[in-house]
Formats: sequence, C-alpha cells, structure tokens
Amino acid sequence: MSIASLLSRLAGETSIPAIEHDAFQQACLDQTCHVIDVREPQEFASGHIPHAQNQPLSSFDPSKLPTGKPVVLVCQAGARSAKALQQAHAHGRTDVVHYQPGTGGWRTQGGPIAM
Repeated sequence: MSIASLLSRLAGETSIPAIEHDAFQQACLDQTCHVIDVREPQEFASGHIPHAQNQPLSSFDPSKLPTGKPVVLVCQAGARSAKALQQAHAHGRTDVVHYQPGTGGWRTQGGPIAM
C-alpha cells in the first residue's frame, strides 16, 4: 500500500493515523516520504532510520515540517511521535502519519540504522 493510498484511507478516521511496517519500509526504500525523528539529539545520534531528519519533540514546530511528500513521524516507541502527530494535525497538516513501533520496532523488524 502506498503512502498516498494510506493517507486517503485514513482521512476522516478518529484514531491516530499510523503507517504499517511494510508500507513504511517500502516508502523509505523508495524515498517517497519524509521521515522525521522526534527523539532528542543524543538519541538520534545513537542510531536512526536512514534519511531521517531530527526535529525533537521538546522543540517541535509543525510549521517546520517539510513539504512535497507525506511525512512519517517516528520516535523510540510511538508515544512522542503520536504527540507530535496531534500537534501537526492541529496545525492543519493532513499529510502526516506516525510509525507507532518507532525506531525500536524498526530495529526489531531488521530495518537498517544510520549513525
């Protein structure tokens, strides 16, 4: 399932919009999404999803999210990215989802880690 079809399928749902691992992995491989890691800089430096950008939740500003492709928010285990997602949606961004398993889940699934 593509990110675009996921976003259209999730439009109007009341649950927190999340992307499944396989769709996220494919989007990362194809670079069809922006990956924003909302962990703190020291956590990000210890290993992150390739091509991710760091925008810590402690200073998160939805107006600074990139545009042009859907955005997937990640953290370590899903709680912080869910908070950032709520902020992004409150700011009017409908092209944002989160990857609930986080970087920990990505590693568990065998996803590559960049330093």
